[in-house]
Amino acid sequence: MRSLFWLAGIVLLALSFTALADGRVVDKVYHPYVGALERDVEYRSLYQRQSQHPDNNSLAQKLGYGFAVSERAALAFYLLAERVMPDDYTVASYEVELRYMLTEQGQYNWDWGLLFEYEHQQQTNTNEITTGLLMEKEFTHTSLTINTLLVYEWGASIKNELETEFRLQYRYRYLPALQPSIEIYSGENYKGAGPGFMGVHKFSPTRQLKWEAAMVFALDNDTIDRTLRFAISYQF
Repeated sequence: MRSLFWLAGIVLLALSFTALADGRVVDKVYHPYVGALERDVEYRSLYQRQSQHPDNNSLAQKLGYGFAVSERAALAFYLLAERVMPDDYTVASYEVELRYMLTEQGQYNWDWGLLFEYEHQQQTNTNEITTGLLMEKEFTHTSLTINTLLVYEWGASIKNELETEFRLQYRYRYLPALQPSIEIYSGENYKGAGPGFMGVHKFSPTRQLKWEAAMVFALDNDTIDRTLRFAISYQF
């Protein structure tokens, strides 16, 4: 019951969250953990669909490689390809990402981590730096994960601006291979929520396959109707 009160309160916070974010609001919800020997190859995709919308039928795909640089920090590199119209699919940007685990899992009431990202958009010659606080708490058989992100954009073709984003995932740890969830996203002109699923298949103590998918629906008239996100990673 306490977990339901926690979730209800944070959902209200997310929906009332004043945010300025005109980029890809829906993306991976990061957990605040780093494995000491972590190495992985990851693929993500994001598909948006809405008739009569400027971003109708847009597609973004990201491919990356990451590895632990210490017991608490992991570094990752990504290439991002995007398509808005059917004939403009191209490699749009590259990213460098650093995750840092502030606390050991279960050490405190909440588990804490940090996220740092740098992205360079090739087509517009713009830059973006993201810093974020990653939080997670377990309630018996469920887990609540929250990302609060601060984004700064600059470049010759855009106005320098500071933005914020909010991501939330509340999942039920039913089985390692199947964990249903609810996800919430908030940003400028974007408020969405929807169901998701994630799972892990272990091949050995050091090799495993992780996957996750979610369908996010608009919660207001400013938000694009439907967004499908999918991610899969192989850790070794």
